[in-house]
Amino acid sequence: MALALRGWLRRTTGTWLPRGGALDAGEVVISQRRVFIVPSRAGLGFVLLLAVLLVGSVNYGLGLGFGLTFLALSCALVDMVATYRNLAQLRLQQGRTAPVFAGEVAQFELHVINRTRLARYAVRADFADWLDARHVADIAAGTQATVTLTLPTTARGWAAPARVKLSTRFPLGLFVAWSYWRPAAQVLVYPRPEDGAPGLPLQGGGGNSVRTAGHDDFAGVRNYQAGDSPRQMAWRQIARLDPSIGGQLVTKHFEGGGGDELVLDFDRLPRTLDVELRLARLTRWVLDAESRALPYAFHLGPVRIDAGSGAAHQAACLRALALYGIEGPA
Repeated sequence: MALALRGWLRRTTGTWLPRGGALDAGEVVISQRRVFIVPSRAGLGFVLLLAVLLVGSVNYGLGLGFGLTFLALSCALVDMVATYRNLAQLRLQQGRTAPVFAGEVAQFELHVINRTRLARYAVRADFADWLDARHVADIAAGTQATVTLTLPTTARGWAAPARVKLSTRFPLGLFVAWSYWRPAAQVLVYPRPEDGAPGLPLQGGGGNSVRTAGHDDFAGVRNYQAGDSPRQMAWRQIARLDPSIGGQLVTKHFEGGGGDELVLDFDRLPRTLDVELRLARLTRWVLDAESRALPYAFHLGPVRIDAGSGAAHQAACLRALALYGIEGPA
């Protein structure tokens, strides 16, 4: 019976929240209307104990029994108010979210802000579909705590978290108070890189080959210049150089032919591969090109990105792969 009641409450309390299920953007205050409180299992047992004490006191006319019963009832009422106040008037803000690859765990930051003079203890936070919250925080008066919630991902695109549930049973555990929060945050999920993908489509690689920057024709080493990639440092030569001849840092120098860029083109991949596998292969090639410091152009449908390299260039290509055929966030 108790489990059925808890299930009914879990399904229905969300409909009592303000704004009919709209996402909570910006800072949200846990007002009185957003806090729900019911007796816990221990609280129900305590109610039964009070009933037994009251019946026994009435039957035997025990004055001390009446005093003990009403004293215990007063403690329970104080605990109910304290449990409610432990959650009410907290403020919630969504934090940063970082893109992940499909199959990885996305992280959502939640800032719990306490601007009151009352310290809050044992505030539990997690997604509502978890029966037992995995994160517990104490928030001193005038401070804030940051909770990182994790969400497994399976497919590329935008991943939105479920409702977040904050709950507490402090101080005595006779009551449980909780509130729901619907964050507007979303995390971008990149395609999972293909395992065992063929190497980069360098010149001479067959029908899917493209031109490459002259990064395969080693022409020697030269003195290090500001802006040179650390991946092109000639570490073996650096280790052999005598400091007396000057300049210990050198980089590898390449010379290219007529074509001077690597082009990763979705349309040049075999048509026998399904769309998701082609996206996974392009994802792998983008990562491989970045790891080798090779400038590359990127073509994916209407998306045309000129040759380049670096974190911003890689992020733009991966974003296009993640959102291919998918509408942007609401």
